[in-house]
This record gives sequence, structure tokens and C-alpha cells, in this order.
Amino acid sequence: MSIDFSPDKPIYQQLIDRILGDIMRGTLAAGEKLPSVREYAVEAGVNANTMQRVYKELEQMEITETRRGQGSFVTEDQEKITALRNEMKEQLVTSFIQNVKSFGFTTDEIVKCLQERGGEND
Repeated sequence: MSIDFSPDKPIYQQLIDRILGDIMRGTLAAGEKLPSVREYAVEAGVNANTMQRVYKELEQMEITETRRGQGSFVTEDQEKITALRNEMKEQLVTSFIQNVKSFGFTTDEIVKCLQERGGEND
């Protein structure tokens, strides 16, 4: 199953974001083994070199670890996963606020709208 990629962002970064999202949602659990580079490359419809870069970046971020002869695994360090979630939340909120304010909306308007919609998707 090939993934539809956006032309606005490098493919390897979109794959990193996808894996990070799976980790943050719990779809990939702490300590869980990732598919091999080749398996994931075939699944995503990308070159194995691209997938290797993704795995390397995730390991540099200390979100995954490679165990010799066993493969790549999601970190078991819950503090790293929690920090990742908090960092991503802050980035998304900051980006959202900047985008909405660029259209001239006030903070009060943004807060009111969020409060009105607060329970819709819980």
C-alpha cells in the first residue's frame, strides 16, 4: 500500500512525521519492533535509501534504537515519548495561532471558537 505524499514537504520528513504520529497515538507502542527498512519502503512505496534515512533520523532523535541483528525498536523511555508529545503539541498550537492571527482574528475570538468546539472530537 503506497502512501500519498504532499509535494510541500520532503518525503523522508513526511515518513518521520507518520511514524512519530503512530508513536504518539500509541499505534506503535514503546519497545515495539519496527518493520525492516525494506519492508517499510515497499509498504510506503519509497526507495529503501529514503527509509534508511528515516530510521537514522529517528535514532538520532532517540525515538528509536537499533539492536544489532534484531532491528529497530521504539524507545522504551516514556519520558522521551512524553517530551515528544509535548513538543509536537507546542509546535502545532504555535503554528495554529500564528496562522489564525495572520487573518486578523483576535485571541478572544480564537479562544471562544475553541471553547465552542471543545467537546466535538473527544
